[in-house]
Formats: sequence, C-alpha cells, structure tokens
Amino acid sequence: MTGIDNANGRHCDRPPLTIYLASPRGFCAGVDRAIQIVELALEKYGAPVYVRHAIVHNRYVVETLKAKGAIFVEELDEIPETDAPIVFSAHGVPKAVPEAARHRRMFVLDATCPLVSKVHIEAERLFEGGREILLIGHAGHPEVIGTTGQLPPGAVHLIETIDDALSFAPKDPDKLAVITQTTLSVDDTREIMSVLQARFPQVAVPRKDDICYATTNRQDAVKRIAPECDRMIVVGSPNSSNSLRLVEVAERAGCPDAMLLERAAEINWAMFNGIRRLGVTAGASAPEVLVDDIIDAFRMRFDVKVEIVTTAEESIAFKLPRPLRDVPAL
Repeated sequence: MTGIDNANGRHCDRPPLTIYLASPRGFCAGVDRAIQIVELALEKYGAPVYVRHAIVHNRYVVETLKAKGAIFVEELDEIPETDAPIVFSAHGVPKAVPEAARHRRMFVLDATCPLVSKVHIEAERLFEGGREILLIGHAGHPEVIGTTGQLPPGAVHLIETIDDALSFAPKDPDKLAVITQTTLSVDDTREIMSVLQARFPQVAVPRKDDICYATTNRQDAVKRIAPECDRMIVVGSPNSSNSLRLVEVAERAGCPDAMLLERAAEINWAMFNGIRRLGVTAGASAPEVLVDDIIDAFRMRFDVKVEIVTTAEESIAFKLPRPLRDVPAL
C-alpha cells in the first residue's frame, strides 16, 4: 500500500503508519534533578564526580555522564581519598551509606528523589509509632534496598505478590503499616493493598499513594493508547522498574505485543511487518532523544503520522542541593 510523503505531498512507496505518542513520557522531575546534580557538579567542581550506583536506570544517560567525567561505583569503598563530590543516586540509599560517607568526611550531594525520601520519612515515623512495616516492592531493587535500610534489620517485610500478602503472618495484626516502592504497577499495588486491608482491617496505609505521580501518569497514558495499537514500544532500560511496568500495563490494557527497547538499533523490523498503528512511550529515566531516534527509524520505512495523546500535564520541579543552586543551568 502506498502513502503520501508528508514532506512534499507526493505519493511514496512506504506503508502508512500512525504512531500514537504517549504524553507524559520520559524524564520525571526526580530523574531530571538527579542528572542535573551530576552535570552541575561537574560544571562547578570539575571532573571527576563520583556517583554511587547508576544515577538513574538508563545506560545512555550513564554513558553520557561518564563521557563528561563522572565515575560510577557501586560502593563507597571503591572511591579513593578525595575532595571530589560524591553523588547518591535517585533511588536512595540505606542509612549506613551516608554514615560511612560522614566517617570518611566525604563531600556528598544527595540526588535521592524527594518522593523516595518522603517514603523513607514515613517508614521511620511509622516504625517509631510501634508499627510493623510492610513494603510492597521488588526484591533487590535499589529503592527497596534504600528504604529497607532506613530501619533496623528485620523491621521491614517485603511483599512482592498477592501470595506474599496472603501468607504474611504479623506479630500483631493491629499494629501493621504499609509503604510502597514508588515505581510499581498502580493496578498490581492496588490489588495487593486490597488483600492486606481485607486481612488486617487496622493496617495503616499511606495517606497519599506512595507510587509517584510520574509513574501513575505514564501508566495512565499507556492505558489510553494501548487498545488502539498493533504494537507498542516502551523506550527504557531493562533494569528500569517503571519502564518494565509500562510494558506490562500496555499488554494488560489490550495491546497485542508490547516491548522494551533501549535504542533504535535494537528494533527487530520483522516484528513490525504489516502494522498500521504503533504506540510509543518512554520510562521516567529515558531521555527524549532516544524516542526521537526510534520515530526517525520508523520514518525511514513507513509513511509516518504522529499523533500525541496527552492524558496529564506535569509541571513539578524539585529544588537542587544548596551547594549547586548558584550554578547556572546547563
């Protein structure tokens, strides 16, 4: 089937393709702030700037910052004696990490997302109030490790599934509290929360959902477009929790096949033969340039019409750490 060349109106031999581009997508305020912290620290203090763990879960972002002079480590003991800034990633860290940094008199810039910090504060408040803490989240995720590490060992019980919620045996069913990872599936978390509330009517739940606004908004946008699409691409890294959840949400919302791609070079074109409608979104740690590259790749093979589907407007911005507030924005 032929289409119309969008550039000059002439007929072309590329098949037509409508791309439904989800909005909002891509960087959230917490990710944007974390990346700015590393970039502004490099601008103010020069290289190197050490970053504990990937600043956000996106390989392109990490490689770009490495090229500018950032050095990524997994633990503080990999860092030599230095006056250079040490940045904690957006996912947050256990209390033992800043304590170790203070012991070594390190200059720390904390890039923990303020919405993750809010969960940390809530966990401490509930624990001090005598509550046994249940954390809905994914084992091994840095955010879960950081949140668990705010409290003494054994004080936080991880709930990953409905089966976990059904089998958990509390010390006192009237003194339970639930907190959640910020990047979960909204629907999955709601189901787990419902099970816990049915089993333990006195359980304390967050006054406002711990799942962050950006995760919720991106999942809502995917739910809107997924039923209209033959395929959906989620731009993001395989270690990005919120990106993986977008793939799951798309398939549950009616898209026959959703996939996670880090960049255009990974596209398996055989999977897109005969499609007419493609959904595209990006996880909260994926930069827009990667979305643009994927759309451009489809323009080379299809007569593309892009329709932006907007389900929410986002205007949230978080303050930078005080030492960086005098640095002109890059």
